[in-house]
Amino acid sequence: MEQIKLDISRVYDFITADEIQQLSKETLTAQSTLYQGSGQGNDFLGWLHLPSEVGDQQISEIETAVAGLREKTELLVVVGIGGSYLGARAVNDALAHNFAHLKKGQKAPHMLFAGQNIGEDYMHELLELLDEQSYSIVVISKSGTTTEPALAFRILKNHLEEKVGLEEARDRIIAVTDSSKGALRQLADEEGYRSYVIPDNVGGRFSVFTPVGLIPLAICGVDIRELLRGAQEMSHRCDPSVPFEENPAALYAATRNALYRSGKKIELLVNYHNKLHYVSEWWKQLYGESEGKEGKGIFPAAVDNSTDLHSMGQYIQEGERSLMETVISVETTDHQMTIPGDSANLDQLNYLEGKNIDHVNKMAELGTILAHLDGGVPNMRISIPALNARWLGQLLYFFENACGISGYVLGINPFNQPGVEAYKKNMFALLEKPGFEEETARIKSRL
Repeated sequence: MEQIKLDISRVYDFITADEIQQLSKETLTAQSTLYQGSGQGNDFLGWLHLPSEVGDQQISEIETAVAGLREKTELLVVVGIGGSYLGARAVNDALAHNFAHLKKGQKAPHMLFAGQNIGEDYMHELLELLDEQSYSIVVISKSGTTTEPALAFRILKNHLEEKVGLEEARDRIIAVTDSSKGALRQLADEEGYRSYVIPDNVGGRFSVFTPVGLIPLAICGVDIRELLRGAQEMSHRCDPSVPFEENPAALYAATRNALYRSGKKIELLVNYHNKLHYVSEWWKQLYGESEGKEGKGIFPAAVDNSTDLHSMGQYIQEGERSLMETVISVETTDHQMTIPGDSANLDQLNYLEGKNIDHVNKMAELGTILAHLDGGVPNMRISIPALNARWLGQLLYFFENACGISGYVLGINPFNQPGVEAYKKNMFALLEKPGFEEETARIKSRL
């Protein structure tokens, strides 16, 4: 039976199987805390059973609702930051054609993003592009007042209304927001935008299987049924009824925490498939925002190989020995290409004649794993049968589930992010936002 597999056999030179087994009791206690809802942050556990709770009727309603919009949309601008855009981007980029933005005659809208930065040049150049093509907007925010997306949406809303008129603009804007409160909910109700609800009990970084991810992905042609099917399958494999040794989420959480306690403070998520770059970005937010608290937490970083072997490879091989790696390996490719022969053989590659490009990639992966093991970097490997919506659904849910367990093993609340507010207070004070007068005076005295 094909399934995502977790291989931890290459950590045993650094920690023993007994050490992982000794941590199993602590890990299973953390898992029990997660599933019983008895830990900190238990009001944000709506994601845990979500894949099985999204019914066929809800999926059909989404598919029907977005079908008409897809027909008249060349570009879909997703407005959001953090978990409000990273899940959709991770899945979309993983499944899209590498050069979709250059291909002619593409049927599904091309997904673009705004509100994930505060770039003036970025916004100006985005509007230049939107002047020339038909576009729609999905704006995602619980409050509607988060600075980056709120600023972007104000500009884009004005631009769209001037371009197509108020009535048509209302039909081209979808709001994904709170069910009853907040600035975006109020605006959506007043303007008559189609709207979808971000569940109160699901935090942004766990929201990819809610309308936050499903709406933009459905508009851009992703099979959300298969995405949810994969997540449902993995939720069964991660259930507490599954023994520790067979439960991928529990095993991953225990292994990475055992390595952390042995001095491995940084986890590199490594891929050998360029389409997984934003899966890594999504993973970095998931684990960084969930675990980095109270002076604790494994620092999440990522590399795209073999590209980064020619930049970060030297450090990984011989730098500070505080690293562990988790490699995501895609077993099969969508296309097959063999390497041709060359009579001159000036590049000395004829020994590869007739072999597939992916074979070379897999040998680069294996060779790197072995070299890094020799260099003092323990390695876990997650293998995916292929890169499609089903396996992505499994992968993302696996990481979510393991994150919840791992956070409780660390003894922190995995579902809040108090540190995110620190920069906002300073930024508002520097911008002289009303209500921040004291902070403005204080911070200016520092400058």
